[in-house]
Amino acid sequence: MVFASPLPDVEIPDISLTDYVLARAEELGDKPALIDGASGRTLTYSGLLAAVRSLAGGLAAQGFGKGSTLALMSPNIPEYAVIFHGVATAGGTITTINPTYTEAEVHKQLLDSHATILVTIPMFLEVATTAAEGTEVTGIYVLGEAEGATPVTALFGVPISGQVPVSPDDVVCLPYSSGTTGISKGVMLTHKNLVANVAQVLAAADISEDEKFIAVLPFFHIYGMQVLMNTGLRAGTTIITMPRFDLEEFLRFHQDYGITRSFVAPPIVVALAKHPMVDNYDLSALRQVFSGAAPLSAELSIECGARIGCDVVQGYGMTELSPVSHLTPPGMFKPGSCGVTAPNTLTRIVDPITQKDLGVDEDGEVCIKGPQVMPGYLGNKAATDAIFDQDGWLHTGDIGHIDADGHLFIVDRLKELIKYNGFQVPPAELEALLLTHPAIADAAVVGLPDESAGEIPVAHVVLRPGVEVTAEEIQEFVAGQVAHYKQIRRVVITDVIPKSASGKILRRILRDQG
Repeated sequence: MVFASPLPDVEIPDISLTDYVLARAEELGDKPALIDGASGRTLTYSGLLAAVRSLAGGLAAQGFGKGSTLALMSPNIPEYAVIFHGVATAGGTITTINPTYTEAEVHKQLLDSHATILVTIPMFLEVATTAAEGTEVTGIYVLGEAEGATPVTALFGVPISGQVPVSPDDVVCLPYSSGTTGISKGVMLTHKNLVANVAQVLAAADISEDEKFIAVLPFFHIYGMQVLMNTGLRAGTTIITMPRFDLEEFLRFHQDYGITRSFVAPPIVVALAKHPMVDNYDLSALRQVFSGAAPLSAELSIECGARIGCDVVQGYGMTELSPVSHLTPPGMFKPGSCGVTAPNTLTRIVDPITQKDLGVDEDGEVCIKGPQVMPGYLGNKAATDAIFDQDGWLHTGDIGHIDADGHLFIVDRLKELIKYNGFQVPPAELEALLLTHPAIADAAVVGLPDESAGEIPVAHVVLRPGVEVTAEEIQEFVAGQVAHYKQIRRVVITDVIPKSASGKILRRILRDQG
C-alpha cells in the first residue's frame, strides 16, 4: 500500500538552486534578507545577490567549479548564505562542517569530501589549520579578521553575470550524516533535490514574505540550511541569525524583531513550555512554532502551544531527504503527529522483517520516494545500497504508522542512531573510541530518553581484569576526542554486553536496563 500526499503536487522548476532561492533578490532590493540578531548587522537581498555573484566570479577565476568542493565551518551569521550560494553559483559543491567538531572529525570530513578550500571564522582557525594538514585543502580563509590569516574577501572577484551552467543532477551540497547506522557519510544532494524540497515546503507551510524567522538552528545542519535559510530566502522573509542558543537572547529577539515563525528542536520547545523566563517576553507575533530533528510528544506540543498562544507543530525528515518528507500545514495540527506526506512524495510502511506493505494504523518501517531523495552517499556504494531497496525506496530506519487522515506518527527507531538535541550520535563511532581505552574490554552505547535533550548517550562498558577506572575518567576520555553533542552522559560498568548469536549488540536489553 502506497500513501500519497493529501496535498496537490507542486511544480518543480528545472533550475539551479541559487537561481531558484534568490529569484526575487533584485525585486526585493533593500529589504533585509539576513540580520545578525545581536549586532543588527544587515545583509539586504540586493547586497546578498551582489556578494554571491562576486564570490562566484572570484572562485571561477581560480578554476573552482564543477567537481570542486569548498568546506564551510561557521556558526550562523549572515555571510553563511553568501559562501553557500557563491559556491553553488560557481558550479561547485559545498560541504558544511559542524564548527564544534574536533580536529580529527574536521580532518576526516575534509579528506572524505576532497575539499580544496576551507572557510571558517577566527575562533575556529586553529582547529581548521591543524585539521587541514594532510588533506587536499590548499587555502584557508576567515570570515572576519585574524592575525596572519587570509580574509575570505581574497576569494572575491569580478562579479559573474549568472549561474555557471550546471545540470539539475549535479551535486551542490554535501552535508554529512550517519544515515540509519554507522559512521558519518557524505550525503550527495543535487540542485534538483534542494529546489524540490524548498518548493514542497513552501507550498505546504504557507510562508509569506512579510514573515521573520529566527535562525538558531545551525545552517550546517540540513534542517537549518534548507527549511530556514533557503526556504526563507526563496519566500522573501527576513532571517534573524543566532550563532548559538541562549534562551534569554532567543526570547528577546522574538520580542524585538517580531518573529513570526520559529523553527526549533524539542529541547527549545521544553524551554518555551516550562521556563519561567518566557513570561517576561512578548511572543505575540508568533504564528507557528515548527519542531523537527527529533520526536516531540503530543503532551509537550499542547502544553507549549497553550502557553505561547500558537500551534506547535512538527515535521519529519532526514538529511538524505533534503530533509522534509512530512510536515504539518496550517489548520492540520494533530497532537503527536509529524504531519502529512509532503507534495510530490510517496510513503510506504513496511514490515521490517518480511518487507510486506502495511496499511492504515499499522506500525512498520517508514519508506520514502520523491524528488527530494538523495542519489546516494559519496564514494560509499555499500551504504547507498543498504538504505535503498531494489525498487528505489529509501528506508528511513524509523518505525511508525499513517492514520486514516494521512498523518504520520513515529513510534520507535529501527536504526541505532541516538538523537541528542536533534543531532545524530552514532553508537558505533563511540563504541570504537571506547575500545581504544586500555582499561575497556567491551562496550556498547545506547540512547535513553531525556526530557530536555530527547535522548542521551549512555555507555555500558566491561573492564579488563585487574584494571581500575572510574566512570568519570571514561567520560573525560571520550569528551576530549569528540564534539560536545557526542559526549557520553552516563557510564554503566557491567560484567557483560548482551549480544545475539551472531554477535550483534542487543541494545534493547541495555535500554530496558536503564
